[in-house]
Parts: sequence; structure tokens; C-alpha cells
Amino acid sequence: MRRWILIGMLSCLIAMVVVIIGIGEVMTGPASTAVESLSSDFPVEAVQIPLNAGSSVHGWLARGARGGGVVLLAHSIRSNRLEMLSRARFLNKQGYGVLLIDLQAHGETPGKRITFGVRESEDVEVAVAFLRKTFPYERIAAIGVSLGAAAIVLAKHSLRLDAVVLESLHPTIEEAIENRLRLHLGEYGPALLPLVLTQLSFYLDVPIDQLDPITRIGDLNAPLLLIAGSNDEHTKVPETERLFAAARQPKDIWIVPGAGHFNMHSYAGREYEDHISDFLDRHLH
Repeated sequence: MRRWILIGMLSCLIAMVVVIIGIGEVMTGPASTAVESLSSDFPVEAVQIPLNAGSSVHGWLARGARGGGVVLLAHSIRSNRLEMLSRARFLNKQGYGVLLIDLQAHGETPGKRITFGVRESEDVEVAVAFLRKTFPYERIAAIGVSLGAAAIVLAKHSLRLDAVVLESLHPTIEEAIENRLRLHLGEYGPALLPLVLTQLSFYLDVPIDQLDPITRIGDLNAPLLLIAGSNDEHTKVPETERLFAAARQPKDIWIVPGAGHFNMHSYAGREYEDHISDFLDRHLH
């Protein structure tokens, strides 16, 4: 009898280890996919921005009115540039040039692992440098959602942007994972947090604290608009408020009533466009 109990316990332990390893693989595994071409009603230029030897950041560029400013658009995790297409259309109609990119290990930009903003920040840096070279007399802004927002904040070198919009951004990777474990596995889910964090550190080969946007948001030397949903369980309102407190002035915050952790433009529509237009008009025109 004791032997079968020991075998059962060992089997459960092995199963738990396999699950934890699987979680790490799923969380960091690439989300590469072909990106469909656009219809003629929104003409864009396909661009490949050199990143390093044999690797480029893939994206679309739509030019705007001269002197209107340009906006970099960075998508959320396990998505690609198509997520930002509705924003690009509305901004381009307002006269802004727009650059939509696939972050590394997403869409058509190569990469072995999703790194929660650390290596994705390199894509943002070269994209901003590309815009500065292509449009030397234009003011530049960036809009990032979740992973895209983290990539903007975690950039190792100053981006020297004229305006930044961050949507659905987590303050720390620990809180981001804990919230998701609770959502998907219930109240006992956070018990797995130490194991998941260990897996992430192993897969990414970076210290966990390098994945925390709240430690870097104060380095953003640009006007900031921070956006979050009032019903977001992935990044809760108090977490967003801590990010806001850590950021430099000038800064604004918009908590979208009823919104969760999803596409704010799709959810809030015209109200979203009014907030973004007002913010960018003040800082880019």
C-alpha cells in the first residue's frame, strides 16, 4: 500500500514539473505568423528595418501630412501589427504618419523567445531610429499596448520621443503573472508563481527584475498618457496608478470605464480617438 502511495506522489510531482516546464515554454514560445496584405483603401509601404546580422524588424509605413508628426505603433503579446491597424487608419486620417511593426518573435519579425519587453525594446529602438532618419523634421510619438508598452519603457537607450501612450501596462512581471495564474487557475494559482518565475528566468536568461516596467518608467523623458481599463483583471487599476505615480511630469491618466484587458480602440471607439487626438495634437503639431 505504501509503495503505491509513493508511486502516486512521485507521479504527481513529475506531472507538476512537466506542467511548469510547459507553462514556461508556452509563455515564451514565439508567435510567428505570416501577416496578410492590406487592401488598397489603406496603402502602406512594407519595410524591413535592419536589427542585427541576418535579422530585421518587419512593418508597414503609411506617410502622413508634412509637419503632422509620425507615430510608432507596437502591439500586445502573441499578436502582430494587424492589432494596431484600426489605430493606424484613424491616425493617418488625422494627418499623422504611422509605422506599425511586428515585435521580435511575433508576426514576421524573427525571434526565438518572447521576452516581455527586454529584447522587444531593441525593435522599438531601431524603429524610432528609422523614423528619425526617414522623417528628420517630424516630431515622433509611440503608442504601445501591453507588451508593446513594456518594450517602449524598457528601452536601454533614450528614445527621445515627443509623446508616449502606454496602454494596459503591468508594473512588474511578478504581478502580471500572479494575476493571470489567479484568473486561469483560481485562488490557488498564485502558489505556482515562484516556479513560473524561475522558469522565465531560465528561458530568458535575464534577471526577473529586468522585466519590471515600473523601475524604468521614470526614465521616459516625454509627455505620457497612461491608459487602463477599470475592469482589467490582468493589470488592476491600483497597479496602473502606481505606474502613474512613478512616471515623470507631464503625464495624464485615463481609466476607461468598463474596459478590461483588450483593445481599447475597439472598446471605446470615438472616445478613445478623442483622447488620443487631443494628446497628440498638444505634443506633435
